[in-house]
Amino acid sequence: MLTQAQRAIIKATVPILEQGGEALTRHFYKNLFRDHPEVLPYFNQAHQHSGDQQRALANGVLMYAKHIDQLAALGDLVATIVNKHVALQIRAEHYRLVGASLLQAIREVLGAEVASDAVIDAWGAAYGQLADILAGEEGRIYKAQAAAPGGWSGARDFIVQSKNVESEEITSFLLAPADGQCVLDFAPGQYIGVLVTVDGVAMRRQYSLSAASNGRTYRISIKREHGGKVSNFFHAHVQVGATVQLTPPAGNFVLIESDKPLVLISGGVGITPTLAMLTAALRGKRAVHFIHAARKQGVHAFRAQIDELAAQYPQLQRYYCYAEHGGEPEAPDALGLLDKELLDHWLPASRDVDVYYLGPQPFMRAVKQYLRELGVPEQQTHHEFFGPAAALN
Repeated sequence: MLTQAQRAIIKATVPILEQGGEALTRHFYKNLFRDHPEVLPYFNQAHQHSGDQQRALANGVLMYAKHIDQLAALGDLVATIVNKHVALQIRAEHYRLVGASLLQAIREVLGAEVASDAVIDAWGAAYGQLADILAGEEGRIYKAQAAAPGGWSGARDFIVQSKNVESEEITSFLLAPADGQCVLDFAPGQYIGVLVTVDGVAMRRQYSLSAASNGRTYRISIKREHGGKVSNFFHAHVQVGATVQLTPPAGNFVLIESDKPLVLISGGVGITPTLAMLTAALRGKRAVHFIHAARKQGVHAFRAQIDELAAQYPQLQRYYCYAEHGGEPEAPDALGLLDKELLDHWLPASRDVDVYYLGPQPFMRAVKQYLRELGVPEQQTHHEFFGPAAALN
């Protein structure tokens, strides 16, 4: 339990974290990987090289310090971290390694004069509190997943039943359990953890489930990323009949039942979780406005599927925006970037709607701003944190 004196110390370090948080987290990761190379498979090295992971952790540590007296104010951040950890199968023992490296980085980066014994003790207690919260919630989810119909714990072997090219960049993989048993149900919008070995190196990734739950199979749709080791491995080497390992579904970006009109807005590969959401909403007779932005028709995945659903379900309105159009036979509804004017035109007249949006970070920032300016209340919008969410990711 944190003492009042320790809470005061944590809050006093906020200005330091605001100015030098990324330097601290960069040093932390260097220490962690040097002293505990066994944790490397849990990390996306592309996020390390881009700095995304360091920035995400620095922001998480800062938010924790700022809200040390009111942890409930962290809201979705904790749930997002927990779900990412569940997909990666982070266990309680990993927190001890992270904690030791974090305290070492605080001492080495800030120096003994600033990072006194009292400061180290305070951050040790604060980290212990956070680790207990996260590990406790993750443990609860692990038990529930293992006990549920079709559930399991850890990694489970799946066979690739089909491999379908959806666009110039995205390919879908239909996966069935090797043991022939049923699979765990999942909420529309969730993702699955994937464990593969590429060039002798174990790696873990999460991919959105792009088809509605059916109790028998899972489908993931993977974009071939430039320099992406796992995505390129799947596109080039994972064929029908191959075996891959999956961890149970996770994620808190999920469709919530409601009678309000549903608006699904996606950019690029962000379309994948919205497909499961769309199917579930149409089964419930819910009115849906489906808005997708892509660079061009060639990289627009699932267009034929969405068009077929629009023809079948009169309550579905779909709109496409392409940054460029090369004269292909299937023209978009608009050219250029998705902007406030287009959203104003494509949203339902009433702003009493539920909006889910997902895509690259600049896209999501823009959509969030447009929705606010168009009068859609913040509590009616839902989005996924697109990128690394915590230290172990």
